[in-house]
Amino acid sequence: MMQSQVHQEAKRTTRLFEGESGLVLTGLLGFLLAAVCGIWTLINGGEVAPGGDVSKAFSFDAALGIFILSTAAIAPFSAMGERSRAWFRRVYIGLALYSYGAETIQNFRGINPRFVDSDAAFDQAVGNIFTFVALFLILFYLYLGVHFFRAKAYKLRPEMAVGVRYAMFAVIVSFAAGIWISSNQGRFIGAEGNIIWLHGLGFHALQAVPLVAWLVERTDEKPSPRRSLIHMAGIAYLLGLVAIGWQTLNGHALMEGSILPIAAGCCFFISLAAGAAALGRVLRGGVNGSSGLAESRKYEHM
Repeated sequence: MMQSQVHQEAKRTTRLFEGESGLVLTGLLGFLLAAVCGIWTLINGGEVAPGGDVSKAFSFDAALGIFILSTAAIAPFSAMGERSRAWFRRVYIGLALYSYGAETIQNFRGINPRFVDSDAAFDQAVGNIFTFVALFLILFYLYLGVHFFRAKAYKLRPEMAVGVRYAMFAVIVSFAAGIWISSNQGRFIGAEGNIIWLHGLGFHALQAVPLVAWLVERTDEKPSPRRSLIHMAGIAYLLGLVAIGWQTLNGHALMEGSILPIAAGCCFFISLAAGAAALGRVLRGGVNGSSGLAESRKYEHM
C-alpha cells in the first residue's frame, strides 16, 4: 500500500525538463551559436566562399536548439528507466554537439557540410560523418518515441502521453522530409516546391500538441472531453502536414491560392483553436496542476 502511494506521488510530481539539465544546456548552446551566426550575417553577410553560408548555420543551430529543448521538456514523461534515459541523453547530446560543430564551423570555413563540394579528405570525412549522425539522430529519437506508446508512459501522465504520440508522428514526417532533402540534393523540388516547410513544421508539433496536453491537464473536466481537444489538435496538425507534403510533392509553392495550401491553413487553425480552447478553459475554471492530475487519476481508477 505504501509503495503504491509513493508511486502515485511520483507520477503527480513529474515535471517538464526534470532531470534533463544536460539536454537543456545543449539546447541553449544552439541559441548561443545561432546568435553568433546571426550577428556575423548582419555584419558580413551570410555567404562564405566557396560554398559556405553562415545564415544557414544560424537557422540550423536555432532549429536544433529548439528541438533539443523540446525533447528535454517531454523526456521526463516517457517513463524510461533511469539507465535507459541516461544512455539516450548522453548519446543525443553527443550527436547534437557534433551537428552544431559540423554545421557552424564548416559554413564559416566556406564549406557546405551536407553537400560537400570540396575534395579535401577532412571536409569529405566531416560530411560523411554528418550523414551518419543525422541517421542516428532519427534512430535514437524513434527509440525515445516508442516509450510514449507504452502503457507505463500513459499511466504516468495520460494526456501528455497522448499529446506526445501525435507529436511523434509529426516528427517522423519531418525526418522523412529531411531524408527527402538529402536524396533530392537540396530543398527545392519542381517549379516552386520547397521541402523545408514540411521538414520544419513537423518538428514544431513537439511544442504545439504537448502544450495543449499540458493545458488540459490543468482543467477540472473529466478525461474524455478534455482529451478530445488533444485529439483535435493532433489530428488537425497531422492533416495540415499531409496537405503541405502533397502540395510540395506536386512542386507548387505553399503561398499560392490553391486548395491544398488553404486546407493546410484551415487544419493548422483548427489545431491552434484547440489550444486556445484549452487555455480558455484553464482561465475560466481550471484548477492548479496537482489538483488537475489528481482528478485525472480519480477518473482513471473508477
